[in-house]
Amino acid sequence: MKLLHKNPAPTGFFYARVLTGMNPMQVEQRKVTDLVPYANNARTHDDAQVAQIAASIKEFGWTNPILVDGVNGVIAGHGRLLAARKLGLETVPVIELGHLNDNQRRAYILADNKLALNAGWSEELLRLEISSLQDLGVDVELIGFSEGDLSTLFLEFAHGETDALAEWEGMPEFKQEDKTAFRSIHVHFACQDHVDQFAELIAQKITDKTRMVWFPFIEIETYADKSYE
Repeated sequence: MKLLHKNPAPTGFFYARVLTGMNPMQVEQRKVTDLVPYANNARTHDDAQVAQIAASIKEFGWTNPILVDGVNGVIAGHGRLLAARKLGLETVPVIELGHLNDNQRRAYILADNKLALNAGWSEELLRLEISSLQDLGVDVELIGFSEGDLSTLFLEFAHGETDALAEWEGMPEFKQEDKTAFRSIHVHFACQDHVDQFAELIAQKITDKTRMVWFPFIEIETYADKSYE
């Protein structure tokens, strides 16, 4: 990559002309109102995630230009565009990928998201980095990790993985119909409104003391109703 020139932009971002391979790429400012999101964009961005992106832009600056086609159609950066609107920005840095044909453009809209998701984590190094940042007083939510993510990451490390069947070995059996769940999942909510929406969706009451729910709802016996072999 060769940087030919760099000049200050009026908005405080940068303007540069970069050569990568055979396609010159120019980073420039364009109006937010001129950019057109792709109607069939399969990647979703809820309000909580857009707020995270906006917080990241405020903290670190604009580090990743939006990619557009030759007529200002967004190829990559739909979430960043939503964050820019949330922040009230009038212009954003873009790179025009005018060399892509229509098939390439549509394929790259998916590839830009999916290729990043295919990467993994070294959980050991991730714990070290996050712990170090927390010790320095950095708000790790700025890098996209929720409290639920951190709980899972550090609790499994502290207690180790357990073998549920081995831990149950030797325990007495209940004289009752099998109530084993087909599948259990943990659901993390960003706010109380999301909790209320979920409770309404499954038609169940969720309070501060609720630790689990069954769907569809079933009556759970009390301990007094249970007897052992």
